[in-house]
Amino acid sequence: MKPHQRRFLDLALDRQVLRFGQFTLKSGRTSPYFFNAGLFDSGAALQALGDCYADALDDSGLAYDMLFGPAYKGIPLATALSVALAARGRDVPVAFNRKEAKAHGEGGTLIGAPVRGRVLVVDDVITAGTAIRESIQTIRAAGGEPCGVLIALDRQERGQVGERSAAEEVTAEFGLPVHAVAGLDELLARADERPDLAGHKDALVAYRAAYGSRR
Repeated sequence: MKPHQRRFLDLALDRQVLRFGQFTLKSGRTSPYFFNAGLFDSGAALQALGDCYADALDDSGLAYDMLFGPAYKGIPLATALSVALAARGRDVPVAFNRKEAKAHGEGGTLIGAPVRGRVLVVDDVITAGTAIRESIQTIRAAGGEPCGVLIALDRQERGQVGERSAAEEVTAEFGLPVHAVAGLDELLARADERPDLAGHKDALVAYRAAYGSRR
């Protein structure tokens, strides 16, 4: 496990962004864990999170010109990442979308920098992939070209059809790399290192055996 992955998981656990129990997902599955990025809800938490994203982005080797945050959770995440990158000496433009078009003022659905060049989509997780698909369409319609996707947590869980995970389906459909700050594999590894997580490992392993992606 890489240092930024350990920092990210500990941050998510300390902020109760990552919780354990029984949670019913949109898919109808009962999951032994749940990730709610909305609980990164303070300046310190977002600063630490942005640094984790920045480390993951550096590690990915992706070439990009700007960031795009899908409404709604992607907006603070892309913003936090842009601030972290600026602190490292790279001032990267950032844009995001509205859910509904604005008819007054500046109008339209896009806010922020003009969408152009290689655009990296920044979000929390990929479940059905709907937000990512909409983002790709929005970016291309505005004249940019999506270059990849960076998410916080990859559940590494297959979709309702087939053996691929939602992240793998995005890669297969659009030819875009999907990188995550950390995934279920790293969470399981962290459970071996933190005694407070040891009691949850069996449930995580069983869930991965039942629903983990096969590719």
